[in-house]
Amino acid sequence: MWRIEEHRRVEKQVTSIPKEILKRYEKWKDIATISGPPGLRLIRGFRDEALSGERRGYRSSRLGLQWRVIYSVVIEKLSFQVASITAHDYRRP
Repeated sequence: MWRIEEHRRVEKQVTSIPKEILKRYEKWKDIATISGPPGLRLIRGFRDEALSGERRGYRSSRLGLQWRVIYSVVIEKLSFQVASITAHDYRRP
């Protein structure tokens, strides 16, 4: 069974996100806890993917059209370290 470790900023972010996204995040945590990374990759709606650039080593799962959960996986500890839940910005330079 996998553990979810949330960064302290996630607590603040959770209070400001829409309820529908919060429900999807809770479902994401359930799947991650039970199935680990392979389970997240099987759910096509999450569109789980590795990130590149300054976020190399992190992964992203889609919680909605705009919202993403950014996390890393620590295999040795069987844990997910959730870095943030953020609205994806398509206007990057």
